Amino acid sequence: MLVALRDILNEASSMIVVIKVAKALVVYYSMYGNTEKVAIALAAGLRSGKVDATVASVDAAKLDELGAFDLLCIGSPVHAWNVSKPVREFLEHLKSVGGLGDKKAFAFDTKAKTRLAGDAAGKIEKKLKTLGFAIARPHESAIVTGREGPLEEIAEERFKQIGAELATKL
Repeated sequence: MLVALRDILNEASSMIVVIKVAKALVVYYSMYGNTEKVAIALAAGLRSGKVDATVASVDAAKLDELGAFDLLCIGSPVHAWNVSKPVREFLEHLKSVGGLGDKKAFAFDTKAKTRLAGDAAGKIEKKLKTLGFAIARPHESAIVTGREGPLEEIAEERFKQIGAELATKL
């Protein structure tokens, strides 16, 4: 009887399947709340694709916890045709974090709809590449209709869709 029970337990343990849930961290800086809304929508899309997504402002993101994530998404409003200072500083601090070479990344920004607006997301993406991240999807922008917003009506829904798409790449 004891031998049969041991054989059953051995057979059962060989059938155990471990399912790893992908994890994503969405880091953002937001002055008027628009980039935060986009970050939250992106995380909602990731969650719809069964990804464990965490949203954190740049000042709350913990560099020592980045190793636990499979995907790092970083967003910034365009400030003076560039990445906001808090996000630039966060990206500089990433240099000190080891083990990020096997991670994926996505960059996004919020900006006015004009050719003169600048491009924070492209610069974030370029920096992430130099740090060894694999770009999961080309960067995207959400359009704000005024200096302080609001976002275009379709922006949040579009970023939910982008999040769902990113989830399929993890």
